[in-house]
Amino acid sequence: MTVTSSHGTSYAFKENAHRALGNAGLQKALARSGPSFVARRTAAVAALPEFEQLRDAARDIKNHTLAYIDFYLEEYEKNVLATGGQLHWCSTADEARDAVLAICRAANARTVTKGKSMVGEELAINDHLERNGVIPIETDLGEYIIQLRHEPPSHIIAPAFHLNLEDWEETFRKAHTDLPHDREFRERRDILIEARAKLRERFLTADVGITGANFLIAETGSSVIVTNEGNGDLTQTLPRIHIVLASIEKIVPTIEDCTSLLRVLARSATGQDFSVYTTFSTGARRPGDLDGPDEYHVVLVDNGRSAMLATEFQDMLRCIRCAACMNHCPVYSVVGGHAYGWVYPGPMGAVLTPSLIGVDQAGHLPNASTFCGKCESVCPVRIPLPKLMRHWREREFERHLSPRATRYGLPIWGFLARRPWLYRLATRGVAVTLGAFGRRRGSFRTLPLASGWTDGRDMPAPEGDTFFARYALAQRNGMPR
Repeated sequence: MTVTSSHGTSYAFKENAHRALGNAGLQKALARSGPSFVARRTAAVAALPEFEQLRDAARDIKNHTLAYIDFYLEEYEKNVLATGGQLHWCSTADEARDAVLAICRAANARTVTKGKSMVGEELAINDHLERNGVIPIETDLGEYIIQLRHEPPSHIIAPAFHLNLEDWEETFRKAHTDLPHDREFRERRDILIEARAKLRERFLTADVGITGANFLIAETGSSVIVTNEGNGDLTQTLPRIHIVLASIEKIVPTIEDCTSLLRVLARSATGQDFSVYTTFSTGARRPGDLDGPDEYHVVLVDNGRSAMLATEFQDMLRCIRCAACMNHCPVYSVVGGHAYGWVYPGPMGAVLTPSLIGVDQAGHLPNASTFCGKCESVCPVRIPLPKLMRHWREREFERHLSPRATRYGLPIWGFLARRPWLYRLATRGVAVTLGAFGRRRGSFRTLPLASGWTDGRDMPAPEGDTFFARYALAQRNGMPR
């Protein structure tokens, strides 16, 4: 089932995660692919001594832009119009979908080639076009396979992160029935060759091309896409009409600012110094140009972003969609992206999704974190993701959306925590009691109020006294403070 503009299944994260943990194919894919992202980023960062200074610069560029975003958006519009383009302001997802469809209808479009776009997923633009008689064809390799499988992406830069080679082979054999049945799929190259052959005719016959944008440059009215396959270039240069789908926070002031952000983007995302293709597009084809579209449209989407400005969640609008946070997240690494139930998975999704669809629909996501802080430590624009997740937890609690055990348990814990003598007495009593009951076996298979732990593993029985008691004893015995 493809992602739609509805709220998805974020509300069912616990059930989704439980199914993901039991999915052998998914676990194989996560174990195979996950560590490579981490290793490549580590190597790329180690080779660039000024990387931490670049992170500071990237953060400052985004902060400055967000502080004056109204000015830069108006400047961007002025320069888009000056270079022969058209800009469509869209406050809501419905307005953005209607704008794209209107452009396609004006061109009598029947087929549309599409580059990878997370905003496109957010808008469910494929579903909308199909319902209205326009056939969208995903051209990114990962997006192409999941379109054939009628699945949403599971990762923001690697949409088919959840699939194994055997899944690709099975899907291609079902979808490409006109090809010889005895063809072999021994390695990734075989997949690439077949997909390239199938997509070539789509590129040549498409009426409209739709891309996302990694950045929008106010200084020049340009859109920038970052890819490793080149499909984005074909999507935006071969059709007669190019539509850029982008959200308002993609704006940056100047080309120099954009290049600074590009230096941290690829290193954080894929461990590359630079992506294979980094393409700047500015307006429609000019007289004398050898290629390019006759019409250049930018559909600029708000869809809840402006409501985040000047709030505690504004920092989330710095995100440049590198996926470093999810690549390093211990929760994402075992449940994958589909468990998060909507477009944006991982730590960035745990903050952005409640901002866009509401904490009542996505309240589980900010709780899907160990708060280890790894996401913040690798973010190229230094978004304080754990702090923002904590803000959402507070909102969830204030609105009485937290589970009953949390709502009643926290006040009890708070009562004890404000009375240290009583807290120590209570914890010591629990430790002694559990230690006595669990001494024979050494652990508990089940425990009241601890099923979240004991459903998947045994709970070790306490041994000896509490941490506070041991710490006090160590201090009395001369341990340095």
